[in-house]
Amino acid sequence: MAKTTRGAKTAKGGAGTPQSVIQMAKEKGTQFVDFKFVDLPGIWQHFAIPINELTEEVFSEGLGFDGSSIRGWKAINESDMLVIPDPVSAFMDPFFALPTLSLTCSIQDPITREDYNRDPRSLAARAVEYLKSTGIADTAYFGPEAEFFVFDDVRFDQNSHEGYYHLDSVEGRWNSGRQENPNLGYKIPYKGGYFPVAPADTQADLRAEMSATMINCGIAIERDHHEVATAGQAEIDIRFCPMLTCADQMMLYKYIVRNVARRHGQTATFMPKPLFQDNGSGMHTHQSLWKGGKPLFAGSGYAGLSEMALYYIGGLLKHAPAILALSNPTTNSYRRLVPGYEAPVNLAYSQRNRSAAIRIPMYSPSPKAKRVEFRCPDASCNMYLAFAAMLMAGLDGIQNKIDPGKPLDKNIYDLAPEEAAKVPHTPGSLEGALSALEKDNAFLLRGNVFSSDLISTWINYKRENEVDAVRLRPHPYEFMLYYDV
Repeated sequence: MAKTTRGAKTAKGGAGTPQSVIQMAKEKGTQFVDFKFVDLPGIWQHFAIPINELTEEVFSEGLGFDGSSIRGWKAINESDMLVIPDPVSAFMDPFFALPTLSLTCSIQDPITREDYNRDPRSLAARAVEYLKSTGIADTAYFGPEAEFFVFDDVRFDQNSHEGYYHLDSVEGRWNSGRQENPNLGYKIPYKGGYFPVAPADTQADLRAEMSATMINCGIAIERDHHEVATAGQAEIDIRFCPMLTCADQMMLYKYIVRNVARRHGQTATFMPKPLFQDNGSGMHTHQSLWKGGKPLFAGSGYAGLSEMALYYIGGLLKHAPAILALSNPTTNSYRRLVPGYEAPVNLAYSQRNRSAAIRIPMYSPSPKAKRVEFRCPDASCNMYLAFAAMLMAGLDGIQNKIDPGKPLDKNIYDLAPEEAAKVPHTPGSLEGALSALEKDNAFLLRGNVFSSDLISTWINYKRENEVDAVRLRPHPYEFMLYYDV
């Protein structure tokens, strides 16, 4: 297994060498160094050391920790692991009271010094190396459009005799008649949240602070805006960048969104479908391949695409059910992936048509702007695993010249029933996606990018801790339906 790949530029100020990071720490008056890494489900973990413990050797020798306490990782009898910090990832963490330098890390086995095969960041690095080894391209650019909600209050619980959740937002349409002393109105209608100005949009300053914090930490931001749903649905778009860098940046993105919201007494969630009868939150993911500084997806085919781009689409569509086990990895993901609400449940491609799972944006005629937008994913995913799976599927399409079929430029939801029945759909549940991954994963194993161990661990973890856990519990609405049967 390959050694850790470094060099994913994630943040401003990290010049890329251990010496420059240590010098940066001195100049910033750093007192602590925070080491961040991602567990199997996709949540950042961390620990900190005093600045005097940071030496050049730490970047090569790593620091030990107990891997058995991390979800989906080592057993108790083989728990020792190493974090290997990436010097290019250095940034000053804006959420600590004392000056703290942050470093993003990959994980190694302390005995073999090989990348740990269940470490998502190392896996994404292997996907990049595999791409280069094919000779097809040397860079995969990714540009995700993550959506999220910012609420003013959240309460939930589940035990043997009750289960409930309660969300609230001053913007929520349901609060139009609430006594607020005074209630000033301007509540955003259901499905009416796309681009309203203040006073209806109450979170413009909050999003601006999130964006400014991201920029200060080295993330290039393209835009921010209120999204379609009522009650504080938002979107902040980062500029496309190389795949591993993009995954690093999206981890930092989620960290900043949550902590800026908390700073203002609010709470942010990337849960795909927190509200009933309104739009869910997705993460449309733009992708393109480049080689030698030249874009490879521009051509003379449909929607200005190259033959390579069409084959890439073919791979995404063929393997989409399996990809969704990684890109839409929660039971709640499939509350969003239902017909309507612009949900991309139809496995087809089209230019401009937002009801297709794959869209070819037509905003610019420049070859550099030619890309493929996979609309299924949501930001509950482990970014490293999801991006790597999409790339591997696209490469499989190119290598095997998978025909994506004819584009579908009609409104899919207006098709006649017999015509609509011919369009394949995404899985209807997490269990369905996991079963698809179980059957279709050979494309992920090429180049030792994914391992059979990681895939089986992922499937078993998701079934035991999420699918079965939800299936075993009565749903509140079942009492509405069945209490008096």
